[in-house]
Amino acid sequence: MSAGAPADPLHVDALATLTGWVPPTPGQAAARDRYVTHLRAHGDGMRRECYPDHLTASTLVLSADGDAALLTLHAKARRWFQLGGHCEAGDRSLVEAAAREAREESGLAGLSLDPVPVQLSEHPVPFCDPRGGVHHLDVRFVAVAAPGADHAVSAESLDVRWWPADALPEPEPDLVELVALGRDRLRSR
Repeated sequence: MSAGAPADPLHVDALATLTGWVPPTPGQAAARDRYVTHLRAHGDGMRRECYPDHLTASTLVLSADGDAALLTLHAKARRWFQLGGHCEAGDRSLVEAAAREAREESGLAGLSLDPVPVQLSEHPVPFCDPRGGVHHLDVRFVAVAAPGADHAVSAESLDVRWWPADALPEPEPDLVELVALGRDRLRSR
């Protein structure tokens, strides 16, 4: 960031959120330190234009009892994920970006979103930029859907559906950990 330039509220919020976050594991602490270092080095670190790495925001939506997770079959990746994506110009906080993405990708209104991150995940995103080498530094939150809430499929998804928390369609370790951390958070509320 250049001297005298106005601070990006989203960048300021992300840095404050991450430096104040207490990670649940040593691996998550290392990820937090990586994200904070990235943000301190890149004033545009929240924007997709920051190459090759930039922060993203996502939400794991759980049923009220925590027994099911709402996942999206991502149109480009053709894999099942939590809801989320790039931060946009109008987003003023990470939690706001995560909530917006969850609403846009699920059609659900009235989600009860926990404002404290539940997991961080750095992962390559080969379809994100034609130059390749892009990594999303994803900040993940957890939300609870109202019982009986109807979801929809967005243009970014091939499908959106509820999955039993203990029978995920693609039980990648990162997603399994996210669901476990989200369920733990839900139980501790």
